[in-house]
Amino acid sequence: MLMLAPKPDKTYRQIDLDARIEASRGGDLTVICLEEALAALSQTVFMLDRDPARVPHEPLSRAHEIAIWLGRSVAPDNPLRGAMVQFYSALANAIGANRTAPSRTQLVQVHSDFSDLLEACQAASKAA
Repeated sequence: MLMLAPKPDKTYRQIDLDARIEASRGGDLTVICLEEALAALSQTVFMLDRDPARVPHEPLSRAHEIAIWLGRSVAPDNPLRGAMVQFYSALANAIGANRTAPSRTQLVQVHSDFSDLLEACQAASKAA
């Protein structure tokens, strides 16, 4: 048992995320992942704005991992599977390319793409 977490904010965030994932069903998990990717990209841009010379490795890695997972988790019977896998792969590649020399402009575009997808998922969820 870990008595004192080195970064309590991360521990609380992880507990909250674990609880949301545990309670999720169906497409909820995709929405959670999109929200987490957006949060990681927002944190990345914020950190770049504060210190452009320092690469924000942790949030970039988190966003990259989420994009890869989303691409791998598209249901085989989804009629848009090919397009979705290609879309997520492009986002993962863009994030990966920014892990050594981040471009704020590119990362804002990736954030916008994730945001558009989240809005579409939420609209579809409301319509169902």
